[in-house]
Amino acid sequence: MTELTERVRTFAQEREWEQFHTPKNLAMALAGEVGELLAELQWLTPEQSAAVMADEEIGPRVRAEIGDVTIYLTRLADVLGIDLVEAALDKLEDSGRRYTVEAARNSAVKIKGHHPPGA
Repeated sequence: MTELTERVRTFAQEREWEQFHTPKNLAMALAGEVGELLAELQWLTPEQSAAVMADEEIGPRVRAEIGDVTIYLTRLADVLGIDLVEAALDKLEDSGRRYTVEAARNSAVKIKGHHPPGA
């Protein structure tokens, strides 16, 4: 992850893009790229979406969009000074406490009381 962060940072620095890479702009760009990923999967059946990478036309596009999402998320975390792996591990640990195996196994139901106000 460190190597990717450094390469993305260098890529932006070489092009003098730091001025544009505000957290707001990066979050908006990330959302746009997630939207492009969603567009690739939007009308597929669950079975087609599970097998998308075997599709010679759609698979490479999905891979490219996931690459874009990863780049923007990596850059956003870097600009905000967040260790992306540490943040993900912390969130996974928190989710493990909220969604115990016993309470969550084989269920997609949200556990009540764990949403921020207004969510």
